[in-house]
Amino acid sequence: MTVKQILLVEDDLSLINGLSFAVKKQGYGIEIARTALEADAMWAEGKYDLVILDVSLPDGSGFDLCKKIRRTSKVPIMFLTAADEETDIIMGLDIGGDDYITKPFKLAVFLSRINALLRRSDNFSQTDTELNSNHIRVLRLKGEVYKNGELLELTTNEYKLLCLFMENPNVILSPEQILGRLWDCDENYIDSNTLTVYIRRLRTKIEDDPGEPRRIVTVRRMGYKWNSTDSTD
Repeated sequence: MTVKQILLVEDDLSLINGLSFAVKKQGYGIEIARTALEADAMWAEGKYDLVILDVSLPDGSGFDLCKKIRRTSKVPIMFLTAADEETDIIMGLDIGGDDYITKPFKLAVFLSRINALLRRSDNFSQTDTELNSNHIRVLRLKGEVYKNGELLELTTNEYKLLCLFMENPNVILSPEQILGRLWDCDENYIDSNTLTVYIRRLRTKIEDDPGEPRRIVTVRRMGYKWNSTDSTD
């Protein structure tokens, strides 16, 4: 079985040593970049199953690295950083991060979150490569979404939300179910209010009339569902 490879972008040597030991003990391979420049070069040359980014680097920002990676890849990205302001956390997730852990943290939790991200990535790769419903087409291998043949620009979180809905047509999904499937719902930075914002943004891109949604339908007091029938019916 191929060993999963992790790229850790971190400049704290003591933290690097401890995390490298723990990650290798879990059976994963790990490579280290201590600057944004090193990370750029290693990303260009290597193939990784997970990227772990510090936000504050000696020569740049983990946010910028995340944006750059997201232009070409859907690889899981975890932020591991002391930047614990709510605005930093929301930004990290909004630009394409899949998880955000603030320092200090418990090693067991860190390893559990790595396992969860890699497991989700494996499950995603085993699903259908294309989704078609209600004039929306998703090409998973390319990470592209089309509405009536027109390419849409979605953020990573909007893309993940859309895939989840389209994988469960006409099924009511509660906010808790959605949060549990896509994020760690016990974290303060992702809650029902934040989810509402993401759904509103997604609707502005996929609905003919976002004020009267026909694809992502709100089911009062229960949650949301994907309407798989023609929205013009």
